[in-house]
Amino acid sequence: MESTRSIRSVRCTDDQYLRRHTPATTPSPTPRSRTVHRPRTPAETEPSPAAEPSPAAEPSLAAEQSFAAEQSFAAEQSFAAELRTVRPALLPRYAAGLPGARAAVLTRLWRGLVHEPLPWITHREPGSGGMTLHLADGRRLHGPHSDAYGTAASVAEVELDGTAYDHPAALMTALSFPYGDGFAAELDHSVASLALSRADQPPPGHPRTTWEWEQRIVDGHPFHPNCRSRPGFSVAEQLAYGPEHRPLVELGLVAVPEETCLVSGEWPYREAGGRTVIPVHPWQARHVLKDERIVDGTGITAHPLMSLRTLADATPGGPHIKTALSARLTSAVRDISVYSIETAATVSAFLEAVAARLDGLLHITRTLGAVTAHTPDLAAVVREAPETYAAEGERVVPVAALATTEQARSASWRAEFTRLALTVSLRLLDLGVALEAHGQNLLVVLSPSGAPTRLIYRDLADIRISPARLARHGIPAPDLSGRLITDDETTLRRKLFGSLVTGTLGATAGSSASLGEALATAVRDLPPSPDLATLLNGPLPTKALTLMRLSPRGPGDIWAQVPNPLAPGHPS
Repeated sequence: MESTRSIRSVRCTDDQYLRRHTPATTPSPTPRSRTVHRPRTPAETEPSPAAEPSPAAEPSLAAEQSFAAEQSFAAEQSFAAELRTVRPALLPRYAAGLPGARAAVLTRLWRGLVHEPLPWITHREPGSGGMTLHLADGRRLHGPHSDAYGTAASVAEVELDGTAYDHPAALMTALSFPYGDGFAAELDHSVASLALSRADQPPPGHPRTTWEWEQRIVDGHPFHPNCRSRPGFSVAEQLAYGPEHRPLVELGLVAVPEETCLVSGEWPYREAGGRTVIPVHPWQARHVLKDERIVDGTGITAHPLMSLRTLADATPGGPHIKTALSARLTSAVRDISVYSIETAATVSAFLEAVAARLDGLLHITRTLGAVTAHTPDLAAVVREAPETYAAEGERVVPVAALATTEQARSASWRAEFTRLALTVSLRLLDLGVALEAHGQNLLVVLSPSGAPTRLIYRDLADIRISPARLARHGIPAPDLSGRLITDDETTLRRKLFGSLVTGTLGATAGSSASLGEALATAVRDLPPSPDLATLLNGPLPTKALTLMRLSPRGPGDIWAQVPNPLAPGHPS
């Protein structure tokens, strides 16, 4: 029988993050029924003095590093190495948080594997002990049952043909799906970045401003495996720019000749000489706009919001500034298309007018101005701050942060919020507008007692507008073309239901059972409509987030269907 290597370790100190190993002279007497693939954590280090190997058995530093590279993942190791330099006090918490971060990302990945139409999985076999996925190449992948609306990190490991994997990147590599290697690298980065985000958290407090609520969202997207993936960002840059790390960010200003810019609305930033000034994120200035000159001695101090590239001007009453960031965060490269700038003012004015028909239940943060230098890499949008629509004593909370609140733990409060969200969004859909109402775009106004009273919607770049529906209500269609305009019923309903129900409401509820209870209570008070009938019957749409990352050449959004918690026989 072949010799195996045994690993011995003790809890790390701040500056010790390489695992040592020694060759074993005899194999383990205990037979194993499966192989367990667990990457080494940088928190595990050299053995205690009592177990110190003899000098002859002591491996070289090169051997240690080689073994660490074989058994762990590049992002975890590189984050640890950089933390040792830039913030050594975070090392113990970062290392301790890696297992939890792996489970959180693996849970999201497993959700995608179970529920999305991946062509490499031929069928799915539920059983009393979990779910077995049959792969096209004959292998079998087994794991626990997956709740499409569950947000708890419920998957510690899954098993592929007798080998258990607790790291999502290792699993994706072993699956050998097309484009899986690139996705595995993103998963690796997502784990390391999530562990870093969790390591840098203060004691629980009571946010007072919207930006403080946004910086309270630590784990990112509740269902995306790349929930915290930020390739291209060093640890120092994450600490300097990530909202969950609570920095102040200094936006640079690039002055561009007015005749070379496209401006929509009233642009507030101009030089005395007439040149247009465009706010630029410091990451973008350093990594992308290397040839652009930042105006000396000027800048805008701002608080980063949950999207990272949108920031709240730190000046009291200041606007929100959406900057171009040519980096892939979660799913997409976050630059700003010329089309979005061209349509910004028209879409803002149109949606504000339509929202006025909703009896004050929905406010739109108006786009004040938008500008581009005719490139997605150098553009910005300025819009109203959501607090503009809050009265004395009211709070404005991003819906993505609701899961962190006491209110969201109350079934009656969840039902009340669900009723408000469905009332507003279904009425708006009937009028002819489908919102992309995910937890980042949608905010709720809470009364002094904590009751949900109104909604606020921001970032209008990805709504859908139906001229046919507008015409039925005598509403003139805006002078727009392109991807914002469609009369396709499936497209309109997917846009809304896939963001609001399977995304926002599902994440707020945290499970199929809780979502089903909230929906069942809320829909009793809603007027019947074809859209509501579609919502109540059959499966619900959700973005196939895993398949989209494995289809980099695919045409935009790909959709999956997940069980409807209101459907007869659903386990909710």
